[in-house]
This record gives sequence, structure tokens and C-alpha cells, in this order.
Amino acid sequence: MAQTREEIATTAAPAAVGPYSQAMRVGEMVFTAGQIPLDPQSGTIVAQNIEQQTEQVMQNLQAVLEAAGSSFARTVKLTCFLTDMADFPTVNAVFERHLQKPYPARSCVEVTALPKGAAIEVEAVALTG
Repeated sequence: MAQTREEIATTAAPAAVGPYSQAMRVGEMVFTAGQIPLDPQSGTIVAQNIEQQTEQVMQNLQAVLEAAGSSFARTVKLTCFLTDMADFPTVNAVFERHLQKPYPARSCVEVTALPKGAAIEVEAVALTG
């Protein structure tokens, strides 16, 4: 049986900055787009500080997951993109404030650049329902 795709959108997270959806729900799974540290109201990067940027990313990601009927507790995989791997310990500390054991699987890679000059981007795969 073919699964249907359902677009997930919320004003509690930044609007997409290109031709993509904030998330897509397929069956009992939700796949989010990468979230960068944009303030949902102003559409601007919140700060240059990696801790504040990571906190905003997690708030944005949480809003998208909630709009899809999910949460960090139902997240099975996170993918994290950093422009400087030296920020990894700070990012981990912020993640620990938002995530609980058992932690989702995670990949973290360093990239040359991210949209709008962000220092971090995170995407998630989670269960719904």
C-alpha cells in the first residue's frame, strides 16, 4: 500500500527559505528539514554565540516536531552540521538539556558554510502518534 506524504508547517518555527517543507510526515514517521538558528518572527540569525544558536535550533526543531505530533522523546535520528567542529562540546551540552536517554542516533559533520551564515543546522527523523 502506498504511503501518503503530509506537509508539516508551523509559524512557531522559521518559514522555509527555499522550495522545501519544514517537515514531511509519512505514515508514523516525520522527517524534518534542517533547522538553523533563525528567530521565527524576524527571520534573522539569533546570535553569533554557538550556545545561543544551538538553543534556537533546538527550539525551532521542537516546534516542528510538535506540529507533526512528535517530540524529542520520539526522535530516532539527528543529523548535525557545524561550520567549526571545535563547537562540538558546546553543542553537546545544549543537546543534553533537550534530550533524554535513550538518546537518538546522531551524525555530526563539519561543513564549509550554512544558509544565512549560521554556525549550526540540525535535522531530525522521529516517530509520530
